[in-house]
Amino acid sequence: MNNQNRREFMRNTLISSGIGMGLLQGPLFAQQAEKAKEEAKNVSPNEKINVALIGCGGIGKVDLSTFFLNPEVDCNVICDIDDAMLAEAEKLVEAQRGHKPDKEKDFRKVIERKDVDIVLVATPDHWHALPTIYACDAGKDVYCEKPLGKSIDEGRAILEAAKKNNRIIQMGTQWRSGTHYKEAIDFVQSGKLGKIRLVRAWAYLDWVGGIGNPPDSDPPAGVDYDMWLGPAPKRPFNKNRFHFNFRWFWDYAGGLMTDWGVHLLNICLWGMGLEMPKRVSSMGGKFVVDDNSETPDTQIALYEFPSFNLVFEQQMLGGIGPNGKPHGMLFCGSEGTLVIDDGGWELTPEPKKKSLEKIVGEQGKDARPAHVRNFLDCVKSREQPVENIELAHFVSTVAHLGNLAFRTQAEVHWDPIAEKVTNNPKADALVGCEYHNGWKLPYSRRG
Repeated sequence: MNNQNRREFMRNTLISSGIGMGLLQGPLFAQQAEKAKEEAKNVSPNEKINVALIGCGGIGKVDLSTFFLNPEVDCNVICDIDDAMLAEAEKLVEAQRGHKPDKEKDFRKVIERKDVDIVLVATPDHWHALPTIYACDAGKDVYCEKPLGKSIDEGRAILEAAKKNNRIIQMGTQWRSGTHYKEAIDFVQSGKLGKIRLVRAWAYLDWVGGIGNPPDSDPPAGVDYDMWLGPAPKRPFNKNRFHFNFRWFWDYAGGLMTDWGVHLLNICLWGMGLEMPKRVSSMGGKFVVDDNSETPDTQIALYEFPSFNLVFEQQMLGGIGPNGKPHGMLFCGSEGTLVIDDGGWELTPEPKKKSLEKIVGEQGKDARPAHVRNFLDCVKSREQPVENIELAHFVSTVAHLGNLAFRTQAEVHWDPIAEKVTNNPKADALVGCEYHNGWKLPYSRRG
């Protein structure tokens, strides 16, 4: 593959994989990738870090592409239950490192290999926990996409596995490594906003929703559908429950709350600190989308924290959100209001106050490369990364609590020590998740 074809392949891979979260694309990435590829030729075997990719869909290829910006990184094995996804990831590895990786359909064969240093887990949410836990038990570090698990109990199990085995885990919430996010949060934490009593996050996405009502069918050729289901309940194959659209079915994920909400809530909670909500309520439903999806197209979650309130909102097929922004985070203080999105941040003083002046912060670079670089540095130093396992479990839990309240149509009172809903037995049952088809969750508090 010549340089022009390689750049075109990388560009097409990233654009086709993009879901709006500041994914890499464009000539700058291509230049960085080409430079890293050339430098990789001079990396000694002792310095090389072998990454195994488990889950070769869109975000998996974007993540692996980002890892390849670091010349010491190689990929010797990829894993997916779909031959088509494996073929695409194989092309990516060949384009960036000049060789074909081994291919597997069973992640356990990847984790048992002695020549794998890091496992990159970019599967559907219901497959985050087991590969991550097994990798920890095998002495490997893990970069895991968000949310940490499909349920709170899965996140706790991952945390316990990481602590027991002294493993480094970074969750793929890359905004934590973004420069303009840090500038904004530094201002939030400076005290200059005064008393912050309300925090708001929203995702109004006009490009998501309306996936139709296709009939059940046989799985595509080359797909191990039983392995794809794994611990999820047995269901007939339906193309809407597969690949990207798995997000909209409770068996596998939690809708926009755990897809975008984890990113947005992460920044909100970064600003406000590590306190859990006392009470959570949620409302919404499927108001504009007519298809076979299960998660809501519209949702509002209200969180009562000990010292502030937080509102999370999402809607599909509508992109004009607060302040005219399709997504963002807002901190409302007694002296002013600060708004952040992926384009920068802005401070608007309270008109009757004189303590602040308007500030418009500039957009920083794409945070994903820095997030991966931070993880690689911590793998070497054994220090904790910016989105370490404790933070990953914390923010994932807050997102899940919003869904527990929505799914049970009742308020949730949360005991963060016992990790138990104290007032709502139906919601408490959803803190865990039943495993099927012979799979078991190690380290589970729920049995």
